[in-house]
Amino acid sequence: MWIDTHCHLDAHEFGIEAAAVALRARAQGVSTIVIPAVEIGNFPVVAQLAASVDHACYALGIHPLFVAQASEDDLAAMRTAVEAALEDGRFIAIGEIGLDFFLPSLCEAALREKQEHFFREQLKVARDFALPVLLHGRRAHDSVLKHVRAIRPAGGIAHAFNGSLQQARIYLDLGFKLGFGGAMTFGRALQIRRLAQELPLTAIVLETDAPDMSPSWLHPGRNSPEQLPAIGAVLAGLRGIGVEQVAAATSANACTALPRIGLSRPPSSGT
Repeated sequence: MWIDTHCHLDAHEFGIEAAAVALRARAQGVSTIVIPAVEIGNFPVVAQLAASVDHACYALGIHPLFVAQASEDDLAAMRTAVEAALEDGRFIAIGEIGLDFFLPSLCEAALREKQEHFFREQLKVARDFALPVLLHGRRAHDSVLKHVRAIRPAGGIAHAFNGSLQQARIYLDLGFKLGFGGAMTFGRALQIRRLAQELPLTAIVLETDAPDMSPSWLHPGRNSPEQLPAIGAVLAGLRGIGVEQVAAATSANACTALPRIGLSRPPSSGT
C-alpha cells in the first residue's frame, strides 16, 4: 500500500484523464491520493474529484502563489467551506498553504506581508478545527516555522521538504512529517538524498506533487501518482531497506499526519 500525500490531480495537465490516471495508480498499489486545493475557486473541483475517485481525499486552502489575487472575503469563505466540509469523510486537511519567497516578485514587501497574513489566518482555521496542514515552503522554511510555532496547528506535512537538517528536526518536534518525492530521485540532489537517508523513517511520507516534480526518469515530462511506487523504491535503495518496509512505514506515517485519511477509505477497498 502506498499513499500519495500530495497530488494535484485536478490540474489541467490531467484534464479528462484524471480518473483514469487515479485508477492506473491504484493498479500500481497506490491506495490513497490526497488532492490539495490552491484557491477558493477550485474548492468544489477538488471535492468533486475526490468524490468521483473512491481512493482519493482532499484538502482546502489558498496556496501562496494564489494569494496575490485573493481577498479577505476569500479567507472568510474558506472558513465557512472548511466548517461545512467537516461532514465529508473525504476532507482531511487544510492545504496547500504556506509561504513562497523564491521569485523576486514574491518577495516584494506588500506581497510578502500579504502572504504571511493569509498563512497565519489559514493556520488559525486549522487550529480552530483541529485539522492538520499541508505546508508549502520555498526559500521560506524559517518564516513558515515562525508562524507554525506561534499558532500551533494540529501537525501535518511539510510538503516537498528541501530544508536543512536543523529545520527538519524543528518540524518533527512540532508534530509534522516531511514529504519526499521526485526531487529525491536525482543524483545531484545531494542534500535531499542525504536527508532521506539520515532522517528517521518515521519522519517521512511520500508524494508526487503531480503533475509537477517529475522523477528523474520522466523529467521534464508530466508526473503522475502512478510513479509513487518507483519513487518509494528509490527511497528504499537510499536507505538500504526493502520496498515493502518503505511502503508500510510511509503509509503509516501519512495516516499519523493526516488522521482523517481513515475516514476517506471505503470499507471495501481491501487495503
